[in-house]
Amino acid sequence: MQKINHKYIKFIIQQALREDLRPSGDITTKNIKDKKVTAKIIANQKCVVGGLKFASQAFKISDKKITFKAKTKDGRKINKGKVIAILKGKASGILKSERVALNFLGLISGVATTTNKFVNKVKGKSCKICCTRKTLPNLRLIQKYGIKLGGGTNHRFNLSDEILIKDNHIAVGKNIYNLVKKAIKNKKGKKITVEVDNLNQLKKIIGLKFNRILFDNMSNKNLRKAVKISKIFYETEASGGVTLDNVRKIASTGVKRISIGQITHSSPAIDFKLDFIS
Repeated sequence: MQKINHKYIKFIIQQALREDLRPSGDITTKNIKDKKVTAKIIANQKCVVGGLKFASQAFKISDKKITFKAKTKDGRKINKGKVIAILKGKASGILKSERVALNFLGLISGVATTTNKFVNKVKGKSCKICCTRKTLPNLRLIQKYGIKLGGGTNHRFNLSDEILIKDNHIAVGKNIYNLVKKAIKNKKGKKITVEVDNLNQLKKIIGLKFNRILFDNMSNKNLRKAVKISKIFYETEASGGVTLDNVRKIASTGVKRISIGQITHSSPAIDFKLDFIS
C-alpha cells in the first residue's frame, strides 16, 4: 500500500488549491487590506482528529511565512470547542487556504471518528474493523489513513494487492470450485480471499488452500455456523449490512474481521471553523 508522506501531502494539497483558485485566484480577498493576523482552528464537534499535516501544508503553499502550530496530534480524541491549531501570518494567505485546509481536516477526522465508533462497539471481541474499496475517487489513501487513526484495519488498497473472488466473478465463472483452484494455481505469492453468501458455497470449497473466507450478507445464525466450519482452515471475515446497531452481534459470532463500506462512503465530515483572533 502507498504511504502518507510529505511529497504526497504536498501533491494532493496543490491539486485541491488549484481546484479552488483557477483561473483568477481569490478575487474576494483582493478587495481587503492585507495585514498580519492570528487565527485559530476550532473543532465544532467531539471527534478523533486527523489531517493536521494536510491543513498545515495548505497554508504553507499559499504563504511559506505562515506559521501553523498544532495544539493536538492526529489520532487524538478531542472535545467540542477544542482549539486544534494556531496560525500567524498575512490574512490573504490564510483566507486563500482556509476552506481547503478545513475540508481535509473534516474528511479525515470524519472517517477516523466513524471508524472509532465501530471499533469501540466490538471492544472485548477478537475482531478487527476493516475498510473496503468503497472510497471517494482519488482520495482512497487519505480515507484509509483516517481508518488507521480511528483504530481500524486497512483492507487491500486496490485490485493488485490480493485476489478477492466475489459474487460477480463466480457469476461469470459459474463454478466456484474451479475458479478458486485456478486462483490458487496462479496466485504468485498473493493472498486469496473467497466471498460466499451461503453455506452450500462454503461446503464446495472448504479445505482448498487459500487465506481468507468472506461471508457476505449472512444471517447471524448462518454466520455462526460458517465460522465454526471454516475457522480451522481460514481467517474469517463478514460484510454486508453492518451498522453500529448490529456490529457487536456480528462480532459475537466469532468472525475475526468485519469489513464496512459505510466508514468511507458515508462518514459525515467533522465540522471545524477558523476564527481570527486579531
